[in-house]
Amino acid sequence: MTSVVQIPKSLRDWVEITTHRTMRDQAHYVKSLGFSMPQFFMLMRVYYKKQCGISDLSEHMEITTAAASQTVEKLVQGGFLERAEDPNDRRAKQVTLSRKGRDLIEKSMIERFRWVDEIFARINAEERAKVTEALTILWNAVQQVEGEKDLANISHPSA
Repeated sequence: MTSVVQIPKSLRDWVEITTHRTMRDQAHYVKSLGFSMPQFFMLMRVYYKKQCGISDLSEHMEITTAAASQTVEKLVQGGFLERAEDPNDRRAKQVTLSRKGRDLIEKSMIERFRWVDEIFARINAEERAKVTEALTILWNAVQQVEGEKDLANISHPSA
């Protein structure tokens, strides 16, 4: 039987390795495409929010509005973002992902989680059921801590 002390340590170890692995793999992929991480994070933000204002991007990324505008401009010129007037405020601009931007983000997600598929290929159906049950328990706890609003764009582990 696993001790109560061992469970948080095991979970911390798992979070550590998954964070390291997914961030490393994603950084390699992003750099191989010639993007900076801030450019990529901006694309990710727009992907999850569907549409963002420049001020939202600058706040989220903790950069100036001018820096966010410059990054948006580069991504618009590259064909990854599309910019339009905000229907509620003609002075403000809204950005959305272009098809090219969406394809890039979706391919990066496949690359980021490829190793998870490799892990699951190595465990049997009974073990998969146990992992799914444990992840569902953890997901429910995360929802209580973080709030469902903050997790709206993240898939449930059993989905």
